[in-house]
Formats: sequence, structure tokens, C-alpha cells
Amino acid sequence: MRTPIIAGNWKMFKTVGESLQFVQDVKASAEVAGVVSVICAPYTVLPALVEAAKGTSLKIGAQNLHWEDNGAYTGEISGAMLKDLGVEYVIIGHSERRAYFAETDETVNKKVHAAFKHALVPIVCVGEKLEEREADLTKNVCLVQTKALFQGLSAEQAAQIVIAYEPIWAIGTGKSSTAEDANEVISYIRSVVADIYDSTTAQKVCIQYGGSVKPGNIREYMQQSDIDGALVGGASLEAASYTQLVEGAQ
Repeated sequence: MRTPIIAGNWKMFKTVGESLQFVQDVKASAEVAGVVSVICAPYTVLPALVEAAKGTSLKIGAQNLHWEDNGAYTGEISGAMLKDLGVEYVIIGHSERRAYFAETDETVNKKVHAAFKHALVPIVCVGEKLEEREADLTKNVCLVQTKALFQGLSAEQAAQIVIAYEPIWAIGTGKSSTAEDANEVISYIRSVVADIYDSTTAQKVCIQYGGSVKPGNIREYMQQSDIDGALVGGASLEAASYTQLVEGAQ
């Protein structure tokens, strides 16, 4: 039985003070049985969040990492540094990273390996652009991206990965895939994992939906057979909204 994960992606929002207030406001509501609550925050607030979340069930994650442990990579952060802070999760391959910062399937895979090297749980994003969806290429895109992210991983490692299916046209637009459509794609992604490894491994992989998920529609997604939570942007920034998302994932 897979445990649903609600992961908030704060993107480039919140100061240290704002982050600490958020934890204060949600730490009780994060204690929802049967749901893993994660906040993926900017690097600058991670130390404060890790400290503030101690003694709660709230997990802290980063939004990116470099595949090397150290080196002349100005502005980058390594898995070793994140692990040293006490971070547990890391988002890899978000569509905004792919679009704005030249992330590729190859670099995504290298970062997944780096995450496992430092015992971080990778939340790996896959999903199609609007033109790809309109050309009926959704499954093709997800096939290529999914196969690439698993390159060189053992079945044991694969079972620990969190995949976030995020149709790019639905991120921050207010539009969202219907629950049924999202479930169909996520079921397909799970079948790809089964082809790479086996059905037992595929059934262990947590696959979230992301793309304009809100408190008002979270239950629709969670009622589907293969959707295991959500990776949420804007709706995770307010404590009340995030609390409703966690509660709706039960």
C-alpha cells in the first residue's frame, strides 16, 4: 500500500521569518495519519525549516541539487550539503528547471543518482507541453522521460523514487487535467516502470499529480486508483490551504 505524499513546492517565495510562521501554523495539521507532508523550499530557508520541523511529522525538501559533491560550480548546491542540513527530499527535473535552466533527461538522471548517493528521496517531474498534448504525444513524452530518469538504478532504488506527473500546460495556469485523464497517464507511467523492472517494483513507486492542484479538487485526484498525492505550487504557500490539501489526501 502506497502512502500519499503532499509536497509543497514554494519555488522562489518566502523569507526565513515567513517560513517559520508557516511551520508554526501547520505543524499540528501536518500530523495527518496516512499522509506524508513535505515542504520543498528555497535554499536560504532550509536550515531554519529543518530546525523548526523537528519533533513534527513535516518533512523538508530542496528544489534542486547538483550531481557533483563539490567543485567549481558557482551558485550550485550539492546533495552532500543538503544532507548535512538534514533535508530529506529533493525535487529534480521540474519543468521550470528544464525550460529556464537547460535541464535535460541526462542531467535529471545524474541528479537522481546524486540524490540516492546522499540518501535523499528524489521527487522527479515528468510531463508534456501543450503542443505535445494537442499532438497526442503525452504518453510518448512521459515514456522517454520516465525511461531516462531510471537509467542505471536498481529495482530497490527505483521503488523509493517519487514521480510527479506535471503536465506543463497546467502548471500555474489555473487549468488542470481532469482526475480521470491524470490517472490514465499516471497508470501508463506505472506500466512503464513495470516494463523496466517488474510489477512489484512499479506498485511501490509513489506517483503524484501536479498542475493547479487546490483544496477544492484534491479529493477528486485522490479518489483515483494510481494517484498518490500531489506536488503543489501556489496552493502550498498559505498555511490554511496547505492544511486542507493534506487533509484532503486522506
